[in-house]
Amino acid sequence: MEYTCNGKTLTFIKPLIMAIVNITPDSFYDGGKYSNENDVLRDIEEKISQGADIIDIGAASSRPNAKDIGEKEEWERLEQYLPQIRKKFPTVFISVDTFYASIAKKSALEGADIINDISGGNLDAAMFETIANLDLPYVLMHIQGTPQTMQQNPFYTDVVKEVKEDFFKKVEKLNSLNFKKIILDPGFGFGKTTEHNYTLLKDLREFTGLPVLAGMSRKGMINKVIGTNPVTSLNGTTVLNTIALLNGASMLRVHDVTEAKQAIELVEFYKNVGT
Repeated sequence: MEYTCNGKTLTFIKPLIMAIVNITPDSFYDGGKYSNENDVLRDIEEKISQGADIIDIGAASSRPNAKDIGEKEEWERLEQYLPQIRKKFPTVFISVDTFYASIAKKSALEGADIINDISGGNLDAAMFETIANLDLPYVLMHIQGTPQTMQQNPFYTDVVKEVKEDFFKKVEKLNSLNFKKIILDPGFGFGKTTEHNYTLLKDLREFTGLPVLAGMSRKGMINKVIGTNPVTSLNGTTVLNTIALLNGASMLRVHDVTEAKQAIELVEFYKNVGT
């Protein structure tokens, strides 16, 4: 399977690495990391040299209870960096993490290749039609609630079945708009308990009819089990990324590119030995 975007082709023959670049002051792990544009460009250059296939730029935190900064402020942050990133790295895939259709459209005009929507179209009714018109690959993530409410009391009778049903309805709607370039993200940590997260990870192959993104980097689903925190959870991240790869993940969304690349190389070697 492959998706075209802006004259480039996104292929899923081997699992891809989506590197997180948060230009926010309040993200759960790396908020406030950058002091200026040059810091951002240097970090992206390092991530690309380490093996990142996609740079995912986030201008608004989606951690539990994060404040909704609104469309205007989110775009002001993105507008400060996105044109420079596109100019300096013309061949790398750039993803923009937003649930606003208008920001998806503006980002596309500035050269974004992928839209990563943590709300799966829930928070902006115009998103699906906008995505279909843009014809850029779209990360359709599952969320229960909003970032402000999602962890208050997440409940499912059957989390895998309910996430699958939500995906099915939304993929059908996107297909009806003649749009096919969909990447599924089960939304680890977005309206799920720790047990929900691990159930989804265990049954990840239930979602692999389309490319599947696994985004577990340094999240609470690691820390709550082994007593780490966002700073000390790199080893746990690598363990869960490895499980996701073994269970069919097409893409890893990570803070730490080198370790993700090593996990992919080892799992690919493991899968192919003796064949």
